[in-house]
Amino acid sequence: MLKTYHGSCHCGAVTFEAELDLTQSTFRCNCSICRRTRFWPAIAKPDGFSLLTGETDLTKYVFNTRKNHHYFCKHCGVRAFGIGNDTPIGKMIGVNVMCLEGVTEEELSKLSVTYVDGLHDNWQNAPAFFSHL
Repeated sequence: MLKTYHGSCHCGAVTFEAELDLTQSTFRCNCSICRRTRFWPAIAKPDGFSLLTGETDLTKYVFNTRKNHHYFCKHCGVRAFGIGNDTPIGKMIGVNVMCLEGVTEEELSKLSVTYVDGLHDNWQNAPAFFSHL
């Protein structure tokens, strides 16, 4: 069931609103950027995401195929969301669940996680090792 969540980076310069269904799986990936930033996204459709404040406080980082856009707060460095432009489900917004307001530690501990092997461009399968993600 979709629910509207509010979230922000650590310093609060970047705030957003996202319609998410946290009964659906979240994702953990072993690709070079997700592994280093420990990014943990839930998926929002483009029309279910609104950047409320901080557009000028964001830094966009792209690499490799340049299809995915990774956004970081210029001040605190937190990666609150990213945009996948060419994914198996089309364009989507990956919202960092750790940036959501009002989600308890207990709720976070119960979220379903799908592990993906982005390191080897094997997006449909889990990596051989993933407990560290």
